[in-house]
Formats: sequence, structure tokens, C-alpha cells
Amino acid sequence: MREFSEQELVRRNKLEEIAKVCNPYPERFEITHELKDAMLLEDATTNVRVAGRIILMRKMGKMSFLTIGDIEGKIQISLKLDVLGEESYNNFKSFYDLGDFIGVEGEVFTTHTGEKTIRASHIEFLGKALKPLPEKFHGVEDIETIYRQRYLDLITNDESKKKFLFRSRFIKEIRRYLDELGYIEIETPILNNKASGASAKPFITHHNALDIDLYLRIAPETYLKRAIVAGYTKVFEIARCFRNEGMDATHLQDFTMIEGYGAYLNYKDNMKLLREMLQTIIMNLFGTLNINIEGREVDLSGEWGSVSFRDLILKYADIDINIANTKEKLLDAINDKNIVIESEVALEDLGFGNLVDQLYKKVARPHLVNPVFLVEHPTDLSPLARANDDNPNIVDRFQLVINGAEIINAYSELVDPQEQEKRLLEQAKLKEAGDEEAMPMDYDYIEAMEYGMPPISGWGMGIDRIIQLLTNSDNIKDVILFPLMRPKD
Repeated sequence: MREFSEQELVRRNKLEEIAKVCNPYPERFEITHELKDAMLLEDATTNVRVAGRIILMRKMGKMSFLTIGDIEGKIQISLKLDVLGEESYNNFKSFYDLGDFIGVEGEVFTTHTGEKTIRASHIEFLGKALKPLPEKFHGVEDIETIYRQRYLDLITNDESKKKFLFRSRFIKEIRRYLDELGYIEIETPILNNKASGASAKPFITHHNALDIDLYLRIAPETYLKRAIVAGYTKVFEIARCFRNEGMDATHLQDFTMIEGYGAYLNYKDNMKLLREMLQTIIMNLFGTLNINIEGREVDLSGEWGSVSFRDLILKYADIDINIANTKEKLLDAINDKNIVIESEVALEDLGFGNLVDQLYKKVARPHLVNPVFLVEHPTDLSPLARANDDNPNIVDRFQLVINGAEIINAYSELVDPQEQEKRLLEQAKLKEAGDEEAMPMDYDYIEAMEYGMPPISGWGMGIDRIIQLLTNSDNIKDVILFPLMRPKD
């Protein structure tokens, strides 16, 4: 048997009283303006119909004021006894609470304090809040409540509203930009027979009807490239992806990323494309390319430089990966320098490429503030990327790093099916040896490649990560509307 607080019991009793005079849960209310648009109306505009949740309320004698709001706007409502009529006004004073939904019709005016207001000639009850809202002045401050009950956070915290509206606008700008360049948005499977497309530990699930184990996708890459085989030349997907790995302030196991692929392009073409895309979007959203991130002024204007894995590790760890060019040699060098690297997979079980990546993340990445393209990745760190024509030990790949965060990963794609098969066989050996992030053999993808691929360059960007960066959010959960949480029980 559920127990209710005294306030909840009072609200439930009010609901019973409301039901005696009207339907407390009507099917609809016709509005003429969204709240954000009503705020822009000229004074003396009549027959304005708006609706929203009561978020502020001052009940007085013959005149009361309240504010109704939604995710994008709010507006003050003036209620007068002699305008509404005694029955309607008294019902409001007796039965309406903070959190209730109401509809209002009236005339727009501006108060002597300069606040845009609707003088209500009619109010209509649209829905009862049976639980009281958190105290509005402070909003929801407990981080557990914020993540578990995001709806309360958004009702009471204007900064959270701005953050999630920014996220929606950012995604809308990406779609608009790519659409204007002729990219076509498609969808690819979330349930996969092979966990391919990136180096990551997958989630495993079971398909009852087919009686087979499947993987939740770790990236849409191999299916987007199948689309290129099919004849698409510019394609992208905004994809929910899943990686069964550790979580921290910048990583979650389920996340949103966008991947795009262009036929007849190389990775340098995508450097230009993505720089111009981000500069355009950020200028549209911020009005400037000088952004404050964690108290640092980050300049996103102009050309963005490039730096290699080797140069960064040489600079910050005094280790030359062209000399320490095997897993064993590099591990010895790391130990000789007393560099401590925390990794879910034992360093001894990582391949050379993943070990280089872990070392770079430890010693170099935190120093990269202004946007820079990280290039010259080891080949076995990039099993789906095209090897460099002059040096087969590295691939034609880049990562965009801003303020120590990896924002974009991109490369010229490997389109030679025989070389791809060889690389995936090497990955399969690493997986058998204990590297859980290594990729499995995927002959279905190899078969698609054998029907012919043009030159391709592709890229992926974590939506959550860049929104976290641009909104100065401490934790990536701050930009996830409903993050996964461990159940309280």
C-alpha cells in the first residue's frame, strides 16, 4: 500500500472537488500561440489562447498572478475576480496548485514593472499535479534526483532547459549543413551479428525468435560503408551506440554519435569539411568562434593544425614509438619512465596500437587545448583505415581534439577487401589473446567489399561529448536527457 504525504493527500482531495465541476483531464485545449511566441505579442492583442504548467503563483484577494511555463518559454497571467467571474475565480483559489496545467484565454498587456502579461478572461483546468514540485527558487540541486528525475530538473532549472535546447539546435544545424551538401541520412541496424566498426567491448543480447546471440552496435560504420557499395555517394546517420566499457565524466556505455561517409574523398577532404562545418554551426549558435571552455579561451577560428602520435608522445613522454615499435618494447619503455596507465584491459594484453593510444591519452591529450588534428595513427589501432602510401605502419586518419577531448575520429577508408581480411584476421588473433577491444572477423562485410568500393573517407563525432564541451558541463550525464542509472532497489 502506497503512503502519501500530507500535501499529496490535500492535492488528491482537491482533484475530487475539481471533478465535481469539470473534467480534470480534458482531451485537448486549442492554443493560438506557444508561450515563447506569446511573449512577443503587442499589447492589446485579444483572444490569445495559451497553455502551460503553473510554475509561480500569488493568490490574493480579488486579483491574483501566476506564471505558466514550458521547456521554451513562460508568461505571466493576471486573474481578476470581476473579469473571470466569482465561480471561476474561487475555483482557482480553492483548487489550483503549483505544478497544475491550465489553459488561458485573454488579452496581452504589459505591467507597470515591464512584464508581458495576459489578462485572463477564461481559464480552464488541464491536469492535476498530485505531487508538489521542488522549491522553485533553488530548483533541483541533488545530483541523483537530477539524473533520475530529469523532468523535475527541467521544470525548475532554466540552465538545464537551455542546455537541452542547445543540444537539439546543434543536431538540427548538423542535419541542415549536411543536407545542403547533398548527404543523405539513413538508418542501420542496432542489433548486429558482429560487433564491428570500432575497437570496443560490446554488449551481448539474445534474440528469442531466431535463438541467436547478437551484439548491440558499437558503431554504424560497416553498414554505412555497405551503403556506399550500394550506390550512395554521401551518407550519414545519427546513431545510438553501445560499448560495454567503463564510465566516467566523459564516457557512457550508451551514447549518440553521428557518422558520415563520402565516396571519392580522402581524410584531408574531411578535415576541411568538418572544420568548416563546426565553425559554421558554432558561429550560428554562439555568434563567435572564441568559446570559453572550463575557464579557458578556445579559439576555433582559422585553419586548425596537425600533430602526430609520435611527436606528441616524444614531447610529453620522451618515448619514440618508431624505436619502441612493438608491444613489448613500448611496454618496457613505459615501465622505464615510471608512467602509470590505468586501463580496464591489462596493458600486457593490449596490442601495440591500443597501447600507443593509452599512452597518448595519459601523457599528451590533456595538453591539447585549441583545436588540433591528431594524425599518423598506428595501423593496428585502425583496422578499417587505409594505410598510408609512403608508410604502411601508419594510416591516413585523424582525430580532432579540443580542450583535451576527442571530438571527431576520421580516416580514409580501407577499400581493399584482401587487405581488410588480413587486418581483421590479425584483430581476431588479438581478441583470442585477451584484447577485448579488438575487432572480430566479419566475412559478411568482406563479401560486401568484394563487390567493389570506390575511394571513401568517413568520420564519426560523439554528439554527447561535443555538447558537454560546448556547454561547459562537468559530467557527460549533464547533457543526456535520461541517463541510465542503477535502480534504487
